[in-house]
This record gives sequence, C-alpha cells and structure tokens, in this order.
Amino acid sequence: MSSGGGAAAPLTNTPAWRALEAHADTIRNLHLRQLFAGDPGRGERLAAEAAGLYLDYSKNRITDETLTLLLRLAEEAGLRARMDAMFRGDKINVTEQRPVLHVALRAPMGESILVDGQNVVPQVHSVLRKMEDFCLRVRDGAWKGHTGKPILNVVNIGIGGSDLGPVMAYEALRHYSRRDMTFRFVSNIDGTDFTEATRGLRAEETLFIISSKTFTTLETMTNARTARDWCLGALRDESAVARHFVAVSTNAGEVAKFGIDTANMFEFWDWVGGRYSMDSAIGLSTMLAVGPAHFRAMLAGFHAMDEHFRTAPFERNLPVLMGLLALWYNNFLGAQTVAVLPYDQYLKRFPAYLQQLAMESNGKGTALSGEPVNYQTGPVYWGEPGTNGQHSFYQLLHQGTKLIPCDFIGFCEPLNPLGRHHDLLTANLFAQTEALAFGKTADEVRAEGVPERLVPHRTFPGNRPSNTILAQRLTPEILGSLVALYEHSVFTQGALWAIDSFDQWGVQLGKVLAERIIPQLEGQASPGPSHDSSTSALIRRYRARSKGG
Repeated sequence: MSSGGGAAAPLTNTPAWRALEAHADTIRNLHLRQLFAGDPGRGERLAAEAAGLYLDYSKNRITDETLTLLLRLAEEAGLRARMDAMFRGDKINVTEQRPVLHVALRAPMGESILVDGQNVVPQVHSVLRKMEDFCLRVRDGAWKGHTGKPILNVVNIGIGGSDLGPVMAYEALRHYSRRDMTFRFVSNIDGTDFTEATRGLRAEETLFIISSKTFTTLETMTNARTARDWCLGALRDESAVARHFVAVSTNAGEVAKFGIDTANMFEFWDWVGGRYSMDSAIGLSTMLAVGPAHFRAMLAGFHAMDEHFRTAPFERNLPVLMGLLALWYNNFLGAQTVAVLPYDQYLKRFPAYLQQLAMESNGKGTALSGEPVNYQTGPVYWGEPGTNGQHSFYQLLHQGTKLIPCDFIGFCEPLNPLGRHHDLLTANLFAQTEALAFGKTADEVRAEGVPERLVPHRTFPGNRPSNTILAQRLTPEILGSLVALYEHSVFTQGALWAIDSFDQWGVQLGKVLAERIIPQLEGQASPGPSHDSSTSALIRRYRARSKGG
C-alpha cells in the first residue's frame, strides 16, 4: 500500500489473507480449553505492556500460527508505511487531501511535525498556552461575568467529536474535577437537551463554550443561538455575550458576528478530525474542569502510546495487536460487533465515545482506490460499564448464538476506596473473562446435581474471546494512553482494509435532506414530488398534528 493511495493488490488476494482463510477453517472448532490445557504459560506469554497499560490477549481464539499470519498480513498490506506516512504528515486522508495529525496535538515542544513544510508543533503549544491562561483565570475567579460575578457553570455546546470527547473525558476524570463548578454538555438539537442542561443555572455565573470548526453546524449553532437568547434574556445587554461565550473554531468572521470576542476564540486545524480532537482546544471544558496540569498529564499519556505505536515491533505493539485481533474476528470468524466493557463507573461514557471513533472511521465500503471492498470492514462497537451489563446483556454473551469479542478494562486501585467494593468489582471482571472463555460443560453441570432436563439450559459453551486491559489506577495520563490505544487500533484496522478512516461522507446526505425538509415542516414549502411517498406522507402528518400545523 502506498502512503496515500490504494492497495497494490486486492487484500483478499494477498498470500497472508488466503493463508488466514485456510487457517480459520482448521481452528474454527478449537476451544480455548484446549489451547490453555496445551500451553500452561499461555496466560503470561500472550500479554504485552506499554504506556501504563497491560494487555492480556491470551483468551482469544488464536494460536501462534494465527498471530504469525496476522502479522504477515500487516506487512503485506503495508501497515508500517501507512503509519510512517501518518506520523510524517502525508495527506493520508485522500478524499479530502489532508494530513491526519492528531498525534501532533500531544507532541512535546521541540518536536517537528510538518504540514506543507511548516512545523505545526509550535502552533499547538501556542493554543495550549492560551487555553491554560484562560482556564486559570476562570478557575481562580479573575475572569468575571458581565455583572462581575465569577463563573461557576460551564456549558459545552457541540456535536459529534466536539461533544462525545469532552463528555467522556469529563466523566472519566470527574475525580480530578473542580467540585465547586458545574459542567454540562449540550449536543442534541432536541430542545430538551438545552432545557435540561441549563435548568437551575444563573446566566450571570454561566460560561458557554461553542465548539464548531466552521461555526455553521446546524445543531451546534441552533443551540448556540438559543444559549445566546437565554443569556441575554436574563442579562439584557448585548455586550454580555463577550463575557459569557467563548468559541472553539477557525471561522473568526462568524465568531465575531455572533458577538464573541475573537481574542477568546481557540483554534484547531483541518488536519484534526472531530473524533480525534478531544486533546485539542475542543478539550477546553476538560481543562476547565481538571486544570491545566492534569490536562498536560493526559497529553503525556497520549504521547506515550503514540511513541509505543510508532516504534514497538508489531508482535509487542498493543494497538497493532488489538487491531489485528479485531480484524481476525471480523473477517475470518464472522463476528459483527466488539463489546467494550469498562469495570469503572467513571468510564461509563467510554463505549459511546468509541462508537464514533471506530464506526465513523471504519464504517466504509469503498477502498482508497475508489473501488468497492469485497470484505467486511468496521464492526459495531458498543458496551456498558460492569457490573451493570452483567445484569443486562451478558446473557447473550455467554449463551447466545452470536460471536462477540469483548474488551474488558479494569484497574488495580480504585479512586474511591469503599470497603470491599473494588475487590468485588474486579472479581466480577476476572470471573466474566474466565466464564466466557471456558464455560461449563454438561458433565460439570450434572456433577452439581442439576436435573437432566435443566442441564442444556445451564451449560455454557465457552470459547467466547476477550482481551483484558489493566492499569494501576484511572489517572489523566492513563486516560490519554487508553484513548490513543483505541485510536491506533482503529487506524490499524482501516490501514489493513485499505479504506480512508479519516473522512465521514456518510453523515452528509441526511444533513442535506434535512435542510430540504425543514421549510416543508415549517409550512414554507410543500412536500410536493421531491420525496418518496412515505416521507411525503410523514411530512403531511406532522404538519397536520404539530403545534401551528
């Protein structure tokens, strides 16, 4: 594969792919019980560690030959060249002709990463220093609202990566956040989202962060204008906007037109995709919540995983291994999804964050060459925190008919020690991976005295694969490492599938059609023949029954 173009040959024609297909047939019925029985050291041998994260991948349906073939596929698909092209700043987002440099957002000062011949690292650190100065002024009360009161409430308005990243990071790092400040997030164009987010807040103590690269995104700007009306309804002075609104954008003209002082506009760049931007100025709400020092620690965690991904041999490279395993199940064993199961309540929004990261990146059916792919690409990512999920969907994981690889995430130390809670939590984590892998045979069930008619119902087939990711404790640095781990795992999968993981044209069509429908719902135009009969009938029904219809 070239750095920016399509694959030299169809992926399914490579020797490694064909060998993997044949290999999958030979081990399809091989059980994890056999694999562990035949290799007493497997649990320690199939593990890797980097950037504060320990990955146990021994409970996967793989042999040494599987790993050898997957690593050979990575070589034949040009993964190393693709990685080098990204870190070098090549325009690997081929459909938009842009570099992909979220790694520059956490590069230490003094490094050089070039975009069109210009080192962007100094720009990144300039924005970071501006963010830090602003956050310190807000946090120590030097920044005052229009009436002279300090800011106690921060409301982030964005959508997609401008919301999911900040929400996830705030929840994940809530332990480190300012408890005398309130942080809320608005993304949905449903008016309920804004109404509930501002309920109980006082305008004179509230700061809105409007996060929109173009400052034209329909949902974000609709909510931003509502926030402006809400604020001015209480403060009744247009000049108040400059003290209660800041922008994360690149469109200074629209920002100024809104009433925001462009001195309070925080820049980011088109070489950062929205779903990769939580460590850019998009993370302003995160920095306000946890402070600049913790934000810097998070960046250090990102960078540690970046360097591991860039330099470690593939056979010990955590993101590469996870990416290859995801591809193995997706393309050779027929799995359709990946469950991400964090055993830490602070990570309750992490699966939702990964949904965008993985599925907006790799939900593609067209190769870099422009040809349709002839293999499955991005799996569905989903999940919930443990132990909640155990009383919800784990039944399907254990005894259902679908193969669902799982990523379990846990920590050796709790942030909130409370009696036996953490030991019980972690015992459940380890028990679930063991139960999924080894199950319970019919003979084992019978030996417990279970009536024969119930034996089939209480048998667990096992052979359900999982990764376990362990860290010492959930710190800002570990959060950075964890997010970067998945960023680069997603990259690895997309590189092997020869797709563009960094565009998102699939979100555009619905937006265009919505713009056409809006005036029809509001009575400014007739549905006419511009839609199918179903959509036209729905529009007519809505108009007849909605307020003012």
